[in-house]
Amino acid sequence: MTSTKFDPIDMQILRELQADGRMTNVDLAQRVGLTAPPCLRRVRGLEEAGVIRSYHAELDAVELGFSITVFAMVSLKSQAEADLEAFEAHVAALPEVRECYMLNGEIDFILKIVARDLQSFQRFLTSRLTSAPNVSSVKTSLTIRRSKYAVGVPVETADA
Repeated sequence: MTSTKFDPIDMQILRELQADGRMTNVDLAQRVGLTAPPCLRRVRGLEEAGVIRSYHAELDAVELGFSITVFAMVSLKSQAEADLEAFEAHVAALPEVRECYMLNGEIDFILKIVARDLQSFQRFLTSRLTSAPNVSSVKTSLTIRRSKYAVGVPVETADA
């Protein structure tokens, strides 16, 4: 649960920056109905509070040669905290793994993996993932297409 209170202007700033993190402070201030100095103070406050964590460019994976996206469901032999942390450290060092989530239930982790083609994914799977220490099983699903992609989180509107 968050302890930070956001007013409607903060929420609008967050919504605007999530949609376009490259806009100038002057443009942002105009969109949220402030002058530039107080807008910048609010943005800095949101950054300092850790609500805005970073700014980055979204790259086109296919244009960069990564035409394959796979989700891998990983089960470990042991769920001891040290073993979970060791697996997390292992996948953190694998650039093909773009996201990693620990789950509750039958599967311990789900990974989002990108690869240039099926052959390179197969090499990655056998040499770097299934052979990792403590891995019991890996089930993979190759994506066919992405029908929705929304960055960030849904930021409430002022009237919500």
